[in-house]
Amino acid sequence: MSEIPAKATESEDPSDRARAEAAGGSAMAAAPDGPSDGVSDDATNGASGGAAGGATGDASAGTPALATSGTSVEVPVEAPLEPLAEAAGDVVWQSSPPGSMYDYIKVASFSIGADGLVDQWSLRAEQLFGISAERAVGMDPIEAFVAADRREFGQRKMAEILDGREWTGVVPFRLPPSDGGDEGAEGLAEVYVMPTTTEDGERAAVCIVVDVRTLRRIETDLAASQAIFGQSPFGFLLIDTDLRVRRANQRFASVFGGDVDGHRGRTVHDYLPRSEAERVAATLRRVLETGDSITDMHVSGFVPGSEERRHWSVNLYRVHSGSGRPIGIAWLGTDITSRRAAAREAAAARRNLALLNEAGARIGNSLDLETTARELLDVVVPGFCDLATVDLYQGLLAGDETPPGFADGSAELRRVAFASAVSDAPFVGGPAPVAVGAVHHFPFNSTCADALRTARPQHVPAEEGGLIQSTLAVPMVAHDTVVGLAQFSRTKGSEPFGDRDRSLAVELAARAAVCIDNARLYRREHERALILQRSLLPPGDPEASGLDIACRYLPGNAATEVGGDWFDVIELPGHRTALVVGDVMGRGLRAAVAMGELRTAVRTLALLDLEPAEVLSALDEIARGLGTPGGVQQATRAARQPRDADLSEVYLATCVYAVYDSVTRRITFANAGHLPPVLVEPGETALMLDVPPGMPLGVGGEPFEEVEVELPEGALLALYTDGLVESRDHPLDEGLQAFVGALTDPSRPLEDVCDHVLNTLDTHHGEDDIALLMARVQGLPADSVGDWTLPREPRSVGRAREYARTQLTAWDLEPLVDTAELLVSELVTNALRYGEGEIRLRLLLDRTLVCEVWDAGLVQPRRRRARDTDEGGRGLQLVGLLSAAWGSRRTPRGKTVWFELPLPDAGTTLTDPAEALLSLF
Repeated sequence: MSEIPAKATESEDPSDRARAEAAGGSAMAAAPDGPSDGVSDDATNGASGGAAGGATGDASAGTPALATSGTSVEVPVEAPLEPLAEAAGDVVWQSSPPGSMYDYIKVASFSIGADGLVDQWSLRAEQLFGISAERAVGMDPIEAFVAADRREFGQRKMAEILDGREWTGVVPFRLPPSDGGDEGAEGLAEVYVMPTTTEDGERAAVCIVVDVRTLRRIETDLAASQAIFGQSPFGFLLIDTDLRVRRANQRFASVFGGDVDGHRGRTVHDYLPRSEAERVAATLRRVLETGDSITDMHVSGFVPGSEERRHWSVNLYRVHSGSGRPIGIAWLGTDITSRRAAAREAAAARRNLALLNEAGARIGNSLDLETTARELLDVVVPGFCDLATVDLYQGLLAGDETPPGFADGSAELRRVAFASAVSDAPFVGGPAPVAVGAVHHFPFNSTCADALRTARPQHVPAEEGGLIQSTLAVPMVAHDTVVGLAQFSRTKGSEPFGDRDRSLAVELAARAAVCIDNARLYRREHERALILQRSLLPPGDPEASGLDIACRYLPGNAATEVGGDWFDVIELPGHRTALVVGDVMGRGLRAAVAMGELRTAVRTLALLDLEPAEVLSALDEIARGLGTPGGVQQATRAARQPRDADLSEVYLATCVYAVYDSVTRRITFANAGHLPPVLVEPGETALMLDVPPGMPLGVGGEPFEEVEVELPEGALLALYTDGLVESRDHPLDEGLQAFVGALTDPSRPLEDVCDHVLNTLDTHHGEDDIALLMARVQGLPADSVGDWTLPREPRSVGRAREYARTQLTAWDLEPLVDTAELLVSELVTNALRYGEGEIRLRLLLDRTLVCEVWDAGLVQPRRRRARDTDEGGRGLQLVGLLSAAWGSRRTPRGKTVWFELPLPDAGTTLTDPAEALLSLF
């Protein structure tokens, strides 16, 4: 039987290995005289390998077979063919370089003996059908591969073939079941059957089989490849292993000119500038050597007839033959020139947006004019410009009001900020630059003055030979008011300012201007509130009878606004002193005004000589009325009606009110939600007094409790606000412990103790106002007090005058004897006539002389003006004329009427009693 040997190759592909094991090479033979139908009745062939030998064409099986007598078997090979060193007769053995059409087309051969059974099975047949030669030899091909309904037709054709007829056609086949019983796969094959004869002269056949599915796939792939390559809207190149163009599509040729064939053989140096071509060539070599694809490689160059630089995005990947051999590189290029321009525009827009976002986050965080100007320059240098300055109107910085509108461009300005990304670079050439903090003005006809007048940005011409290339003068406008001028400059080598840059500069300047104007308004309000607040605090160093007083007040910084902290020291009758510390919740002018109203109310209530709890109760009613136009009564009625709370009109405050009696050294506390007082007794550690904290002022509805404490001589008492002991970094408990720990040596001078406390604690946070009031107890000596009890009888008046004369003489106060006798006589007489119970007379000597007359009557004396014909009613008038002050107050057991006389050495002039008596008539 004839054998169709395969071409020998040096490849590891199974088909190539099969060819390598075949008998030496391809055989081509032709008979000049043969039958016209191409069918040979006889053929000669070499010795075959036998039925059990396996694949046809094995080199060990014998010599290659030669087709004669008109039978021609043509095996396609790649051109050109290189002749081998040997030739035999009319048969020439040839080989070709690796790779041929058989790498893609599945072609197999087998032979059929005279009995119609397979007697030879090639390696290609093994690969195509997946059946080994041992199993295939001896099979009936009709029974094994043809479906049952087609076997009769197949048997007839097999008989015709064995009768010597050639046959070709497309045959559906089904592989025989496997050894495990699984059904075989189905397929479609084109079969070419050539009759032949065996050595014994019996008829046989050689079958050439081609997998039709592979052919159809190749046809589809070729059509798809042609469509992609020829119809692609992108530039497509096929570059060979020598880095030369083997094929270009029409799109590429339309860009670079010429026809498609005209680009064959060119290299990248024919299209790109030298440096770019070298880079691309190196990339091509790397892709060819490594097989790594390149995605989105950007290439730039020029196209014929245009001076515009074009940009392309190129994808590169290595192309292989069917056997896996690299045959070149595919180049797919897309013009991205417009996309890059759009990307640059988008990048510029993103940069501008990012700059605006940064400006919004960084500008205006401090409510300070100079800091806000510096924040603007921190944003724009060097991201937007190389140099920048900010000038603000001097009048605005000084607190003057500027009417809305356009300001005078030549008015005085102060340079508040300067920034430069260029070391020691002047802002403009010519005159020396303006120093930060200096006051200057622009000439009336200058560009900067024009920008200020018109409130429109202006481009400042660059100086010849200077460093600056482009400058923008942008007015800073806030609420229709020009507050200053910002100048942005770029040095030579930078891109000049464009329209987009101008718009961005205006937006940045406007944002900074609003923040600067807000800071200016806040500074004005803060200064006014601070002036108001300081005017409401006690002036100078307060003085009190029986107490050594020291106080400190630290306002919050400009960022936290003015608070409502206050303290007060109020002198009460009987050498008593009221100590007050309070804190209005909230900040700003409202808090300062509310603090002033409450402080005034406290002083008024204190002069009524009410008990501490009564003072706080009345103060609570006043606080509730602060947020209501109708006052306390309207607030009380509104509280009974359901309504939505308007928190902006609610005034809340904390307050501690204490009354100290220097005679008894006892102090009575009442607390309205304030921090507890701290007491340091001599030789003891500091402790916080347990004073019940009531509800804050303005809440209402709850009574306040009083706590009375006896203070030893030399004890130290501290009242304070929460700003001293609380901040964001230090919680309240920690601050209270630190405050108590700072009061370790109360014997030091009181001013030194205050300074030590402020230096020890965190008092520089500026988050809140700080008020500190400290008092050291110095009770009245026993010899400075005269106290007598008088029976309720007329003789007590004379006895009272005698007691007063004796005591004043003992105190060396003879100039006061006559006046004191007269006034004591009047008060004791009134107590006898209008009072009840026994009478008590007390004289107190400290910075003034105080006389008190006590009785059990509840009726308060009322001063009235007596008519000329009245015999009485002039006693209290006389007391008012001769004393520095007089009054009455309620006590738990009645009332006390008192008067006060200044000491002779106090620099005051005493009223002559005789003249006072005559003035009454």
